[in-house]
Amino acid sequence: MSKLFSIVIPVFNEESNLGPLILDIFSALSLYDESNFEIITVDDASTDRSLKELRRLGDENETLTVISFKKRSGQTAAMMAGAKEAKGDLIVFMDGDRQNDPKDIPKLINAISEDVDVVSGWRKKRKDSFFKRIFLSSLANRLISSSMGLKLNDYGCSLKVFKSEVLKPLKIYGEMHRFLPLFCFWNGATIKEVEVGHHPRLEGESKYGVERVYKVLLDLLFLRFLVKYSHRPLHFFGKFGLYSILAGIGIFSFVIYRKLILNGQWISPLLIVSFFMTGIGFVMVLIGILAEMMIRLNEDGPQFYGRPPYDIFR
Repeated sequence: MSKLFSIVIPVFNEESNLGPLILDIFSALSLYDESNFEIITVDDASTDRSLKELRRLGDENETLTVISFKKRSGQTAAMMAGAKEAKGDLIVFMDGDRQNDPKDIPKLINAISEDVDVVSGWRKKRKDSFFKRIFLSSLANRLISSSMGLKLNDYGCSLKVFKSEVLKPLKIYGEMHRFLPLFCFWNGATIKEVEVGHHPRLEGESKYGVERVYKVLLDLLFLRFLVKYSHRPLHFFGKFGLYSILAGIGIFSFVIYRKLILNGQWISPLLIVSFFMTGIGFVMVLIGILAEMMIRLNEDGPQFYGRPPYDIFR
């Protein structure tokens, strides 16, 4: 039976935060009948007692569903597994570290309308380390907004609400969860940003550090490729391949000119370079052709093959 909304919470080593978080959610949603919403927690193979705590909480409340990954799969996989199992017309994402405020959930839900498909939270007053979190996050947000065409002040805020029909068709992997509004935007959805509260972390340890910067940069490079060449990879690989072939032919022509006109030598490093550049060029073109064929064959392929890589406890 469809519900009004589903709250999906990815969890990794948040044992001490889970009990208080669930209490905070029920308190914040006291105006809603419990039959109208569900809470789906997704344990990403935690190494502490998070799963045991979640199963205990699930036994105490039928509104709570627990999904448990068999091995560590990352936040993106956890979020999409929760979304796949969600029964709500709206899907709410939030973190399990209690830094998102559950009191903001009704505000974000009320911002959804016929003209708004996604509401993204904006932690305008973040309670985090300035350099490690706030400064670097601000730079990343500006870079993403300027290069991708969707201006958001806070791509990294986990508290977001999506219409189910907008979110569920998406198939994302890796660490692309922060770009979910962007994928929806590219599919024609309307995005709205709403200011939300933010709390300092009281229990547990942050899972993010400076190393996240290079991951965001790599993701951006991939997304730029995705935007321009996802349906025509031959144009990307073929362009560099042709440039390489032309460079190889040009170098080989110079070697011939030097031999015939200037009485130079045949055997030289330039001859090897010309063969190398020409060979690399042909390989790049072949890669582009193979990528084009794979896209045509697998564009509508399933996200999971066989049994899903997680267990569900209701």
